[in-house]
Amino acid sequence: MAGKEKQSSLTRTRLALGMAVFGSATPVSKIVTGAMPVFVGSALRVGLGALVLAPFAWSARGQLESFTRRDWLLVCLIALFGMFGFSALMLYGMKMVSGVVGAIVMSTAPAVTAAASMLFFGDSPTWRKLTAIALAVAGVLLLQFGQGGDGSNASEMWLGAALVFAAVCCEASYTLLGKRMSEHVDPVLVAFLASALSIPLFLPFAIWQWQDFDAASVGAGAWAAAIWYGAGTLSLGTWLWYSGLAKAEGAVAAAFMGVMPVSALLLSYLLLGEEFRLMHLAGFGTVFAGVLLMSWEHARMEKSG
Repeated sequence: MAGKEKQSSLTRTRLALGMAVFGSATPVSKIVTGAMPVFVGSALRVGLGALVLAPFAWSARGQLESFTRRDWLLVCLIALFGMFGFSALMLYGMKMVSGVVGAIVMSTAPAVTAAASMLFFGDSPTWRKLTAIALAVAGVLLLQFGQGGDGSNASEMWLGAALVFAAVCCEASYTLLGKRMSEHVDPVLVAFLASALSIPLFLPFAIWQWQDFDAASVGAGAWAAAIWYGAGTLSLGTWLWYSGLAKAEGAVAAAFMGVMPVSALLLSYLLLGEEFRLMHLAGFGTVFAGVLLMSWEHARMEKSG
């Protein structure tokens, strides 16, 4: 009995840490994009991610023998949207908005994923899912309209938020396509393959931007952020989340979805030193209510299934 409780505690710890690590990607990406070109930072992210994931993926290499053409197509799509699209859009978007705005927009990921699942995969709509989507939209609009500022700043903020939201859509595609793959393939192997296959997509742009990039001018803190962005948010986060997910019920795992937006918001204040505003709390609270609704929906589906 004590052994089961210890295992359960370890599983919950991995799930919580995995979501917290994923949440750190938003403020860390702001640091990275402030210190180096977007495609240089993105190439470092996927390169380091693939390097760290390689030893974990090696143990599942035997699954490659049973890969079908459809499996390889799904992995390529994950590399294109989940790695290339997400990284580029996220970093370009975070150049234009604050870490707090980025964190709140990223918090819409569960609602966006639910909407995409209903549109493209025939997932049945429920009042909880629809309400969560409405809350996500309302929270982001509340935040954006409450920011104020002159016309140029406002237009740049809207564009930046739109790019981050596009990154959220790419993340949703990664989640849904990855879910299809993980039904018969180790998710860590999928993450490794997608990271490795996306490297050639980044390289031409990274080489082009490297010509005007002074690597010596990048401080130790920014290099540490770049390393964490790949080895931490991509690799460690993936391993922690999926190793916990393998031993947890879906309802338990869903309850930890709320850790990611909280982590992103708090770390935006701590790492970026951004000023707290009541409008931030209002926008985040609205979006977070949607996250909790989606967690409730996942728990309900797990019990009814």
